[in-house]
Amino acid sequence: MRKALPALLAFTDPSRTPDPEALAGRLPRGAALVYRHFGAPDAEGRARRLAALARRRGLKLLIGADPTLAARVGAHGVHLPERLAGRAAAIRRAHPGWIVTSAAHSLGAARASRADAVVLSVAFPSRSASAGTALGPVRLALRVRAAGRPAYALGGINNRTARRLIDAGLIGLAAVEGFGR
Repeated sequence: MRKALPALLAFTDPSRTPDPEALAGRLPRGAALVYRHFGAPDAEGRARRLAALARRRGLKLLIGADPTLAARVGAHGVHLPERLAGRAAAIRRAHPGWIVTSAAHSLGAARASRADAVVLSVAFPSRSASAGTALGPVRLALRVRAAGRPAYALGGINNRTARRLIDAGLIGLAAVEGFGR
């Protein structure tokens, strides 16, 4: 049985998203916020506030790389960086109701993932400091097919590029950093 996945993932980052609550306030109902805390000392308090906000606004909350925190705050799941993607199957077994996504920066990672969905990047040229060479529609399509599961495109996603992917039938899910900036 396939889980109902949100059409949009919005990723936080402590340096580029200093106010994730404001970001959550701009997301459309049904979207998911991926809270990546990177060990911040206030992570649990912020995650609890985001979980409450997500419930009120009809959002999903995924916690980045921290299933323990996700369970403590009642999140809807986790997002795993590629280096932790091998844990996806065990997390899904332990928390069958959760949404588990994982990053896939290579064709091999897309094929190997056992997450509910993979996040493929960099889809299009991006201003993100961590962005590598853009995949473009053709290589992105190959990775989507190789993944054998739902895939989100991340990097350079905006109204124009998302529409290009949807119109081409390549992808129906998108992920953004700093939605609405």
